Amino acid sequence: MSTEAASHADFSQIRYAQVWEDADVLVAALAPRPEHTVLSIASAGDNALALAASGARVIALDLNPAQLACLELRVAAYRALDHAGLLEVIGSRPSTRRAELFSKCRPLLTAEVREFWDARPDAIAAGIGAAGKFERYFATFRNRVLTLVHSRARVAELLRGGTLEQREHFYKRRWNTWRWRLLFRVFFSRFVMGRLGRDPALFRYVEGRVSDRILDRTRYALTALNPAENPYLTWILTGTHGDALPFALRAENFDAIRANLHRLEWRRQTVEEFLAAEPTTRLDGANLSDIFEYMSEENTAALLARLADAANPGARFAYWNMLAPRSRPDSLAAKLRPLDDLARGLFAKDRAFFYSRFVVEEVAR
Repeated sequence: MSTEAASHADFSQIRYAQVWEDADVLVAALAPRPEHTVLSIASAGDNALALAASGARVIALDLNPAQLACLELRVAAYRALDHAGLLEVIGSRPSTRRAELFSKCRPLLTAEVREFWDARPDAIAAGIGAAGKFERYFATFRNRVLTLVHSRARVAELLRGGTLEQREHFYKRRWNTWRWRLLFRVFFSRFVMGRLGRDPALFRYVEGRVSDRILDRTRYALTALNPAENPYLTWILTGTHGDALPFALRAENFDAIRANLHRLEWRRQTVEEFLAAEPTTRLDGANLSDIFEYMSEENTAALLARLADAANPGARFAYWNMLAPRSRPDSLAAKLRPLDDLARGLFAKDRAFFYSRFVVEEVAR
């Protein structure tokens, strides 16, 4: 069975050179343990690596070979480099030696992935975390739109954070200008985002004005959450991670991820293909990213049912809604239990702020 997304979305390029979903939220939701088997959408690999830090068996899936090439190079970087070198290769830190660092990773890559990255020296030189369509979209926003609204000094002031009262005052008095609202609504409209950022198929099941939803979540990220602690916001506004790092890139998680790389595997498969190919594998968790954005409610229900049938009692599924509301339908009440309190509490801390909802569901015990 092929996934609905395969018939609508373009999987011929690096769409995401980073995972724009908060791994701290994901890890807390799934609570992986060494004895667990966890399925994960691969994307660029960051969150699959974060789950692997637990020692769980992590099976990363993606339809796009370019996304799997991003994951494979990350795995090689964890094996061949120290923590500082990893950050330089990603682009989290400035570097003049990325080609040299890549040469240390290159022998650990498969022939196909070596060829993929050999053909992209500019992506290596710039840091692989900037190589995706979505990251280029943010770069255009940062370099061509944001500069029309706020100076670098004001961006730096925002990223210094402060108390909640200070953040709210700064946003109201210094940041939330009419020009900011106008250009934000244009740049994050359905049309511009579909052409420059995410795949147009994302909007197949979306109703309402996209930019207003994202603007509201952005206000939350700039006020209720502390910008000084937000790696996703920092990259969008500056093109690097600064002092804030996602889970998989933090120094305290580097050794655990490196030690458990043998527990991580990746495959070019849909979730449906994996379930058909491995009928005896029992899952204890699944990071489903935002795959249901691309699927009808009927196909979402069908896939959730198949996942529940393939999972151990108590297994958890976690996924994000951005623009299309998706969750377990009432018809699956006997198989899946929504963990709404847990999901709401984690979503309130979610620093990848453009999602509208985080969903956590548990297989019936």
